[in-house]
Amino acid sequence: MSNDIEVTRNGHVLEVKLQRGKVNAIDVPTSQALAAAFCELRDDPELRVAILTGGGDKIFSAGWDLKALNAGEMQLDNWWETDDYGEGGFTGLTENWQLNKPVIAAINGLAIGGGFEMAMGCDLLIAADHAEFGLPEMPLGIVPDAGALQRLPRRIPHNIAMEMFLLGRRMTAAEAAHYGLVNKVVPKQDLMSAAREWAASIAWSAPLAMQTVKEVQREIECVPLQQAFHKMRSDPMPTYRKMLKSDDAAEGIAAFVEKREPKFRGE
Repeated sequence: MSNDIEVTRNGHVLEVKLQRGKVNAIDVPTSQALAAAFCELRDDPELRVAILTGGGDKIFSAGWDLKALNAGEMQLDNWWETDDYGEGGFTGLTENWQLNKPVIAAINGLAIGGGFEMAMGCDLLIAADHAEFGLPEMPLGIVPDAGALQRLPRRIPHNIAMEMFLLGRRMTAAEAAHYGLVNKVVPKQDLMSAAREWAASIAWSAPLAMQTVKEVQREIECVPLQQAFHKMRSDPMPTYRKMLKSDDAAEGIAAFVEKREPKFRGE
């Protein structure tokens, strides 16, 4: 695995820290290393949740490594086909349709361009109070097509998203929380403890139920309500079906009736 990321296991929690140079820019090998870490999260039954953060307290990630792009080490035209960014697309998160385990972004500083898109690929976002978000692609003659164009107008008001696209202005953590783009803003010294607290809560819960939430939400997003019910009843959602028949479901109900703590195994 690349030295540009640090992967740590803590029980059921996988912590992934991006620490590449001064700005945590992402080239192809770094994206592949991130993708490998999230494949480990997906495939290891002992892992239930991940935390993604950046090294230091200034920059979460500046996104694409423009120096590598300029040097010809990365391609721009049809970049998703010409370069192998790893399973799950750019950073292993932006197009990962098989990862049902939750990922918490602990945003320790600036989330710019592809770094912002990587954050939006996560399920829960906790930001340090000095963090900012921005999409500076327009003056470069390119667009943020690894997730921002697709996701941002679905997360915040359309005209505010257009303002970020067209004017390239930065959004503070407080404003991001106002629009619901991030779940929580905390002092920078409390960032990782807040993320670990949430991760511990998720890790305690029934794994298949947690994974079902992501699976179902992904399948019914933007689907009309009646059709969403139909898809849940009829479409092949393997995690949801497995959860309904699981020992964990029986254990959770029994523990509630017996007034004791449940012991979930992910089966």
